[in-house]
Amino acid sequence: MAITVNLRYTGTNGSALAFAREMTAGGTVQKIRAEEGNLRYEYYQSLDDPETILLIDSWKDQQSIDAHHASAMMQTIASLRDKYDLHMTAERYVDAETPKSEEMFIRK
Repeated sequence: MAITVNLRYTGTNGSALAFAREMTAGGTVQKIRAEEGNLRYEYYQSLDDPETILLIDSWKDQQSIDAHHASAMMQTIASLRDKYDLHMTAERYVDAETPKSEEMFIRK
């Protein structure tokens, strides 16, 4: 059962976007995507609030998340969060089947 965590990073003066760019340019994002069990790791910028960056972080299961949290990359992420003085909110979702009644609204 896949687990998705939406993390919203909020900063000031473009710091959240600078964080996401450094995560990407420094190779940390690519390393996370290569971890066993990672299904998705993507950053998005809010159209409503340019000081907020959304990370969609999906994993195969809780064991994959736990292994990621125990990895050395977590120290890199924590250091960059501190560097850019970011604050976060998190929402956690577990995949579910789309009900038949909603399938007509999904354009593939």
